[in-house]
Amino acid sequence: MLKWKTSLALLTAMALVAGACGDDDDSASSETTAGSATTTEASESGEDTETTEATATTEATETTEASATTEGADEGSAAPAGDVTTDVGVEGKTIKIGYNAALSGIFAATVAPIQEAQDVYWEVLNENGGIGGYQIEPVVLDNLYEVPPALENYEEFSGDGANAVVMIGRSDGSPHTAAYADALVDDDLVAIPLTWYSGWADPDIGENVLEIQTNYCMEAMNGVTYLSEEYGTDLAIVSFPGEYGQDGAQGAKKAAEALGLNIVYDGEGAVVPGADQTPVITELVNSGADIVWTSVNPTTLAEIMGGAAAQGFTAHWSGNAPSWGTNLLGTDLAEVFDQYWTYSAYTELWNTGDSPGMKELVAAMREKRPDAPLGVADYYVLGWINGLIVTQILEAAIANGDLTRAGVTAAAKEVTVDLQGLAPDQTWAGEPNDYVVRESYLYTPDSALYNASGTVSDEAGVTGYHLIKGPYVSPTAEAYDFQEACFAG
Repeated sequence: MLKWKTSLALLTAMALVAGACGDDDDSASSETTAGSATTTEASESGEDTETTEATATTEATETTEASATTEGADEGSAAPAGDVTTDVGVEGKTIKIGYNAALSGIFAATVAPIQEAQDVYWEVLNENGGIGGYQIEPVVLDNLYEVPPALENYEEFSGDGANAVVMIGRSDGSPHTAAYADALVDDDLVAIPLTWYSGWADPDIGENVLEIQTNYCMEAMNGVTYLSEEYGTDLAIVSFPGEYGQDGAQGAKKAAEALGLNIVYDGEGAVVPGADQTPVITELVNSGADIVWTSVNPTTLAEIMGGAAAQGFTAHWSGNAPSWGTNLLGTDLAEVFDQYWTYSAYTELWNTGDSPGMKELVAAMREKRPDAPLGVADYYVLGWINGLIVTQILEAAIANGDLTRAGVTAAAKEVTVDLQGLAPDQTWAGEPNDYVVRESYLYTPDSALYNASGTVSDEAGVTGYHLIKGPYVSPTAEAYDFQEACFAG
């Protein structure tokens, strides 16, 4: 059993986490100008300590040695012979891509580095000829991680004004994306969600929402299967309410049913962000669970896991990826996380492998943002992957001679994207049960490797993890017959 020297140690740790993560009411300012991505200064209550300044420029600068990681990223692979049909969202040789970005709110410090990497991706690609001779203009609007602003942004993107786009390159938040999922179909638009809700692969919910990586539900199946094999069969579930938290909780329950596990505490939807978590902590400690699956955010995870550990609770924990923030390795709770936390992720982590995609990403970030913080570098991977997906969809549309919104939508539903080893390749063609991604990655944290003051220029820099399994698909997820969303709110 991990022993705490005094209760003061816990109080100090929780104060550090709270100070690092800020307040739920913190927000970010964002300003979008024609021809440039948004400059953001984001802070929030649930993700990382660093405040990331996500600044993109479309001014031509010195050409980097890093090139965009697709075959169509130079002028030599320009449009096929003949004309390319265009409509809204394409102006001359410029293609506009929309980003409905949660630059403020409880996930802002996650979104900021993701946006940073996407900005770098487009800078590098544009300097190397763009896509088929077209330059890419990201149009970034802050949705504040609230549904009404997300809908207002969608109206801008889907209209025919200055912010009209040919596709939505990133749509942040599950309820936010769900709010206009039907409108996407009516407007012949596709959106790539920054949310891993299983409903996006359900045609009745997310027909034009392109699910990326595995979903919360199958991620939970993988994680719970691994935990049960390693640590025990008495399971506790702790989650936020809604599409994120309850989709993960449902996956944990499906795994428990398939594996014959005992659910000793069912906290699905019981965790309200910002509320006093003492009742949840008490239930957990009293449950005697061997393993815990969480679908929360890092601030809440620190409060609950740290509070339970202070009472001698020694279960092994994991959870859906948004539950975790690497900055937690820099707090006084690091010993707890090193010993009891398994990090579930969707991708390779920063500088942990030698895949072509990782080499390109690392080279580009070091060239373009040498002072970018190392502590949030795993989020750069998600941003780079998004750029690869958008690029290959647009390449397919250009090859088809149709860069209209309808043409881009059609291309998205026939292409298979090569993610250059950063994550499993992906398609949205055919039946969801055949193409849904079932693999995730499992890592063990190592706070000795975490360098809070490091930058991406650190040659040997990693973010603090050792790979356990990945890409990993559990027998539970492999056998699951996906026909509909695991949770439908």
